[in-house]
Amino acid sequence: MSADSVSPPMRSPFLQGLAAAFRSVFAYVLFGTFVGIGALGHDFGFSIWWMVLSSALIWAAPAQVILLSALGTGVGVIEAAIAVTLSGVRLLPMVVALLPMLRTEKTRTRDLLLPTHFTAISMWVESLRLLPAVPREQRIAFCNGLSLGLMLSAVAATAVGFYLAGSLPRIYAAALLFLTPLSFTLSLARNSRALVDRLAFVFGIALAPILAALDIGLDLLWSGIVGGTFAYLIHRLRRAGA
Repeated sequence: MSADSVSPPMRSPFLQGLAAAFRSVFAYVLFGTFVGIGALGHDFGFSIWWMVLSSALIWAAPAQVILLSALGTGVGVIEAAIAVTLSGVRLLPMVVALLPMLRTEKTRTRDLLLPTHFTAISMWVESLRLLPAVPREQRIAFCNGLSLGLMLSAVAATAVGFYLAGSLPRIYAAALLFLTPLSFTLSLARNSRALVDRLAFVFGIALAPILAALDIGLDLLWSGIVGGTFAYLIHRLRRAGA
């Protein structure tokens, strides 16, 4: 779907975003992912209401897996909270990159609270793709509609996975959790148009398995920092030589 096809004049920006969510491949990727999370929560003995609420409030599949695994295996609440918080820190750069696209001179801080909470991989990728075609004053409403649509898909899938847990093979549930990082990687590759973006993507892909094999802590974070730094330096050198 092209970015310029998301703003029919007869709809409110919120409804445009909601419709865009259900046209996005991420709605279906999230559905598959959260079916696996629902099944995982069932296996650990959590209730359906606890699972649905956690999907809405945590709204990040890796952090939710960490929480379920920690609490389900007897880790203390404080330790689990710290682990989830550290997992959520990775989303901060996405928030920092997205909010300038939403702000206007009249934007109040409280207007940005929902988009900040909703910022996750799927919402961030789709927002960067679709928001340039949306008038700036309508972007917060559009973003909230887009995010709510994606979240509804995830919450519904959590319930489906919970009730399917008895018949869902464990290997299938585990494979479903891989859909989100896979779709994120493919979306980044598709959206990387500038040379610096492509270099950062290639360096990150190349470094990640090397750092993981060396058993370096926070290997994913370091892959991004080192790969992005190399890409930026090459970009600056090319500009200086131009």
